[in-house]
Amino acid sequence: MLSDNNASKIIKKLLVETARLCFEGRLEEGIDRLVIDTIPKKSNANRCCVHKDRAVIKYRLMAILGHSAEEEEDELKRLSEYAGQTLQREEISEPVLTVIDEACSACPAGRHFVTNVCRGCVARPCMVNCPKDAIQIHNGRAEIDEDKCVNCGICLKVCPYNAIVEIPVPCENACPVGAISKDESGKEQIDYSKCIFCGRCMTACPFGAIMERSQIIDVARKLAEGRKVAALTAPSAAGQFPCEFSQLKGAILKAGFSDVLEVAEGADITAKKEAREFEEKINEGQKFMTSSCCPVYKEAAKKHIPELCEFISDTPTPMEFAGRKAKEKYPGCTAVFIGPCIAKRQEAMEGRSIDHVLTCEELGAILVAKDIFVRETEPAETPGQASIEARKFGASGGVTEAVKANLSGNIQIKPELIDGLDNKNIKKLADICTGNTNFNFVEVMNCKGGCVGGPGNLSTPARAAKRIEKTFDQ
Repeated sequence: MLSDNNASKIIKKLLVETARLCFEGRLEEGIDRLVIDTIPKKSNANRCCVHKDRAVIKYRLMAILGHSAEEEEDELKRLSEYAGQTLQREEISEPVLTVIDEACSACPAGRHFVTNVCRGCVARPCMVNCPKDAIQIHNGRAEIDEDKCVNCGICLKVCPYNAIVEIPVPCENACPVGAISKDESGKEQIDYSKCIFCGRCMTACPFGAIMERSQIIDVARKLAEGRKVAALTAPSAAGQFPCEFSQLKGAILKAGFSDVLEVAEGADITAKKEAREFEEKINEGQKFMTSSCCPVYKEAAKKHIPELCEFISDTPTPMEFAGRKAKEKYPGCTAVFIGPCIAKRQEAMEGRSIDHVLTCEELGAILVAKDIFVRETEPAETPGQASIEARKFGASGGVTEAVKANLSGNIQIKPELIDGLDNKNIKKLADICTGNTNFNFVEVMNCKGGCVGGPGNLSTPARAAKRIEKTFDQ
């Protein structure tokens, strides 16, 4: 999670302790005890009581073990049993997210509310401009009739005192495609036929009720067993840790990975192939082409803007090319992509070159669990042939610059950047399919600022982007 808050701190701690148990060979033995150690009997409860807090911790640990809370069939099944299944499994199942009912507070439906700042002014712009006549003045103060209100927000915009506020449902408000709604009990549920796996709901929920189904134990187990495990670091990973990139490589190797390969080398292949494809399609008369490296964008197009699919590049992503290179270099190895993206898990399950996906947050948990401090680690100058442009792929505009650098010069690139897939930009993407355009290449990034703003990152987007610039501009 990007935001530093109590919910994210609890999850980080659980990731570290679960990984530590795995490395010590005590996962099945110690996982149930971890619930009690996290919420001692006399601790101050975050919810109604420590027992409710412990129930939430149990389901958090289920998600960290890679299981879905919604699929629980027997409430008496112990975490040690789930841990045993995780230690034995070789395949990962969908979906990549899970909603923890016990953690969900069943927030009231989103609405607009008049605060006591209201002065009951003579102008009464809220009442005059309301299209549904949902506002009246009672006892010198505006009141909203919720039965008539359609949450258009006009009253909020016109109030001169800012006396009207919107009370949202954070996860629903964050979802750009309406994939989250309440069930009959008021708890949130995800419609995976709409979900684009952006992770916004996960980072928006102040109760930490939505979690990703982690693969940290799948990776930790293979490291503990001494298997050949190759780490494939996304371009954005270089900006996530407070150290030199060579030190991060050294820390990853110290954790037991056999090698560290830069996904930026795959980005070079993607950029070259996308440049050729771009030139061919524009020469054939296609209005524009869009990038293909963001899996969230591709899910959004497939599920919500199907008319856009024909404009998406057919070139595989940097992760896919890097995975192929890892498998060629180390036949039979476990290829682990490390980056900020939840949707990369979905992409990996649909492909063949990547076995597991870790977020930068999960990599950090593994390093902490093994008492590895990146700032104190000896640098590892592992050979890498990636270009500067490819290493900046993870920041907004980076894909465009990489493609531009690989053009033959026959066609001038006229780019359009979609920096963040919010409601507005999804509508914009739908509109460009039919309208006239003054651009011919569209770079689409789900996360604001690019991959450096992903939900599985440790650093803020601005800080991460600066670290990348500093690292690779030297």
